[in-house]
Amino acid sequence: MKKTLVVILGPTGVGKTELSLSLAEMLGCPIINCDSRQLFAGLKIGTAAPTPEQLQRVQHYFVSTLPLDAYYSAAQYEADVLQLTQELFKSHDALLLSGGSMMYIDAVCQGIDDIPTVSEAVRTKIKERLANEGLEALVEELQKLDPEYYAIVDKKNTRRVVHALEICHMSGQTYTSFRTRNQKPRPFHIIKIGLNRPREELFARINARVDQMMTEGLLDEVKEYASYRDCNALNTVGYKELLHVIDGEWELPMAVERIKKNTRVYAKKQLTWFQRDTSIEWFHPDDVDKIKQYINHKLHEEILAKD
Repeated sequence: MKKTLVVILGPTGVGKTELSLSLAEMLGCPIINCDSRQLFAGLKIGTAAPTPEQLQRVQHYFVSTLPLDAYYSAAQYEADVLQLTQELFKSHDALLLSGGSMMYIDAVCQGIDDIPTVSEAVRTKIKERLANEGLEALVEELQKLDPEYYAIVDKKNTRRVVHALEICHMSGQTYTSFRTRNQKPRPFHIIKIGLNRPREELFARINARVDQMMTEGLLDEVKEYASYRDCNALNTVGYKELLHVIDGEWELPMAVERIKKNTRVYAKKQLTWFQRDTSIEWFHPDDVDKIKQYINHKLHEEILAKD
């Protein structure tokens, strides 16, 4: 009999954490974190990682499990989560995956393309070229090596440009040739719950959460890990802006406003991504009873289908 993975997704600041705890308690299962930055140890305030009390309330996986300088990808996350679910489904009929990292959610639910693993030598080579030649030179090379991907990529997104070039150099083929977008079968059912709020309400929550993070000591957290600034883990809203403060380039009030603005922009980007997925059932996070009824109804449907 197939088991069920319940996925709780939505934009940053919408209120996934508390609802996920309540749903995990209802289902009697752990929470599989799907926030790509919460995987890194140390970034507790800026990623709104679960508190010690929340971690004690419900068992979590993939929280603070990676060192800050670790290389980690959506493909690796897919493999790790599928291996974990295989074990956990032996003792649970349903599991809960919660987060807002779009590519990570897609990797688990529908699979990611079988892209070659990039060697450390190639990664170092491209990183050095980025530092010496700048992003524009890498974008120009991408246009020559993979004009099809060049036409659609965000040319200001350093991570995506660099990754595409790494694959081109590693494989001798275009990055596009590996982007098949084929859905992979999964040995479990998937129920997707999307959380959203009216935009004004969501943005007010985001602004308030940034203020709360600053009160809790986000600036000190960034200072503590500033030596990891070149690592992908710190290429994150909140950390990038405050590094400018530490370097004496920005005043703190301006940086805080930038964090709020960039977080709102990211939330809109998340919603745009998620709203392409017609399998998501959307709710206001406060509609807890409706969400629980919907999940129970879907689980009941699947039990009847099995019978």
